[in-house]
Amino acid sequence: MMLTGEVTGMASARPFALSIIIPALNEAARIERTLDCLQAMRRRGSQVILVDGNSTDGTAAVAAPLVDCVVTATPGRASQMRAGLSAARHAAIWFLHADTLAPRNADVAIRTALQEETAGWGRFDVRLDGRRPVFRLVERLMNWRSCLTGICTGDQGIFVLGELLDRAGGMPDLPLMEDIELSKRLRRLSAPCCLSEVIVTSSRRWETRGIVRTILLMWALRAAYALGGDPQRLARLYR
Repeated sequence: MMLTGEVTGMASARPFALSIIIPALNEAARIERTLDCLQAMRRRGSQVILVDGNSTDGTAAVAAPLVDCVVTATPGRASQMRAGLSAARHAAIWFLHADTLAPRNADVAIRTALQEETAGWGRFDVRLDGRRPVFRLVERLMNWRSCLTGICTGDQGIFVLGELLDRAGGMPDLPLMEDIELSKRLRRLSAPCCLSEVIVTSSRRWETRGIVRTILLMWALRAAYALGGDPQRLARLYR
């Protein structure tokens, strides 16, 4: 992965531009809100890449005026993010879900972290957009767990220096748990920077499948993966 930018290993020379990679599949109803939050960042020099997984609802057409590049890839977050990396032109990468709303100064927070911290990667605190009180507990546990374990999820908006991502072997080519595997690889190189700034992600997965059921399913899948479970089989169970 060839990326441009002023990266020399000295904190003062770390990058001032981001390539924001957003995998999307049939997100036409939501993607405009996600991209609206990123327009100020584009004006400050960041690059926004929408990676469409062959959507059938016109997602790419809705997104095109609001991004710098639309890439088409095989459906699947890992394969889409890997495709997005091929179009990235900056030395810092931010993986953002298509149903997540970012604060308009998120790029500033990332740049500050990458300049002032030694980690080289990190994530945001996440808030779920559902109003039920149980979601406040879920999001707090997610944020606390990732700081404690150094394992971050895609919902938390993982960002990383391209050079560190290369050292970690790039984006894992997995049908599920790519964020967990990426965190494990990056954690071997440095602990993540856990930003207290909040990004807001959709709670639709919990609301559609049931909150308790979804939590138990994800715990079970992560435990199975940690014990060597086949990612292909786990992906079928997840779906």
